[in-house]
Amino acid sequence: MDFLGLRNLDVIDKAVELVGNGLDISKIPLDDLKTYEMLARGEAAGVFQFESSGMREALRQVKPTEFEDLIALVALYRPGPMAYIPVYARRKNGLEQVAYIDPRLEAITGSTFGICIYQESYLEIAKQIAGFTPAEADDLRKAIGKKIHELMASLKEKFLEGCAQSGTTPQVANQLWKDMESSQDYSFNKSHAACYALIAYRTAWLRAHHPREYMAALISSVMNTKDRVPFYVAACAEMGIEVLPPDVNSSAHDFAVVEGKIRFGLNAVKNVGDPAARAIIAAREEGGPFETLWDFTERVDPQCANKRALESLIKCGALDSTGSTRRGMLECLEQALSWGGRSQADKIAGQGSIFDLGDEVETAPKHHPEIPTYEFEKNELLRLEKETLGLYVSEHPLNAVRDQLRRKTDAALAELERRRDGEIVTVGGIVSAVKQVTTKKGEPMVFVRLDDVIGSAECVVFNSVYASSHELLVPDAILVVKARIDHKEGETKLIALEVSSFEATPERREVLLRIDALRAKAGLIRELAALVREYPGEAPVVVALETSAGPKTLQLGNEYRVQPVPDFFAEAKALLGEAAVV
Repeated sequence: MDFLGLRNLDVIDKAVELVGNGLDISKIPLDDLKTYEMLARGEAAGVFQFESSGMREALRQVKPTEFEDLIALVALYRPGPMAYIPVYARRKNGLEQVAYIDPRLEAITGSTFGICIYQESYLEIAKQIAGFTPAEADDLRKAIGKKIHELMASLKEKFLEGCAQSGTTPQVANQLWKDMESSQDYSFNKSHAACYALIAYRTAWLRAHHPREYMAALISSVMNTKDRVPFYVAACAEMGIEVLPPDVNSSAHDFAVVEGKIRFGLNAVKNVGDPAARAIIAAREEGGPFETLWDFTERVDPQCANKRALESLIKCGALDSTGSTRRGMLECLEQALSWGGRSQADKIAGQGSIFDLGDEVETAPKHHPEIPTYEFEKNELLRLEKETLGLYVSEHPLNAVRDQLRRKTDAALAELERRRDGEIVTVGGIVSAVKQVTTKKGEPMVFVRLDDVIGSAECVVFNSVYASSHELLVPDAILVVKARIDHKEGETKLIALEVSSFEATPERREVLLRIDALRAKAGLIRELAALVREYPGEAPVVVALETSAGPKTLQLGNEYRVQPVPDFFAEAKALLGEAAVV
């Protein structure tokens, strides 16, 4: 028996708590159409087991409609069986006929379209076709599940003899045994896959039906993971969910849903720990909203919300609701802290009693210096926001060009740690930090921090590349970098191979695709048309065909206009090949 400790279980509980209304997650239906339609579109950011780019592509291929599909995908999406995902997808969607080398296999593998995915299926084959006893079948399970090759080899002769006695042809028997031997490297226990699939389904159901509550719970769970918060905040933007910066007058301890939007939790602000967050919320609940910076320092315990904490709160905009500018409040910070400290000390010492002689004296106005009204430039406000929250929230510098930048790259910075060591990728982002050092050989070497809308990564630029790109390696520059992934020393870095400046171009008004009709598989245009229909938009689709009669150009009809978004281009490349998207 396996006991798994998963963060996702806490996420589910937190989301259920935020939803309220007595929701019992254990009683949700497993055949919810809205959930499966969402997954079939590959919209799975934040869904347990299904959020990687490869798994989202598998979802789009398979188009799951029932819980069995999710169990199968959990088991298939690993090295080895991954090759069966396209086969499963074609058979499920009626594009390929299911065939069985022995009619008895239909009862065993019919639910997985003739593909033997689970260890339990091999156990049934051994019992029903090779005549194994339950104990012998369990030995086979051990051999497959624990990769005990010697035990596996010792069962071969008995398996083949049992198949012969049941009337199975030698050809079929040998093929079945060959499949079993191969399964040692990848076969998955169905009961294990089903448990993972159930957790995945529950997270998907919450995402589909209560997206704000679910994403708030999810982001709260990864606050200590620097790359995941930007990733999920960007996912919220794609889901049409607005994520607001922290606010001392409305934020909770963790991320929460406030008036249909997700509000940053106070605990997510740099230098604001748990005691400070709780002290702020307690003061707000006791005395109402904070009206000014002075009001805040007077009512919140300075032992909890110290100078560093308050400075961070101001920088990220958490006191904007008081009506003062961030620059102005920072300039008055020392005075406000001194005032607050004296007020708190007076309360403790009882020296405030002289103001309690009557209502008229008690309500006399307190006079504080005016907070200056001038403000930082927009870029500086964004920089301070990122410094204190770890990401841009109110606006990202790349928002205006994010779609164009994604079309020039093949990997997001947030997914690099899941890519293969040594893999060559093309990434893009804005330079947030540059550090130059000199190697032992006396050559310059630069460390560049690149940020995109969902993550960041450090890029190492050695002298050979630095010589041709040093003028580009400056803060706030937007770059496209071809690099090699390096996972050494427990950290993922990029080793730059080529560095170029990103130049925004006018948005394309049409989508041009190239197809070699002589080599294309049958039904490719039909599949392309179906893909285009999944992304309805205003851009016409033009197909440049290479035919036996020479090149031809075909423009799809008005009903096949497309929205030229990165997900469409990614699917088009998967269907037609990298070179097909112009």
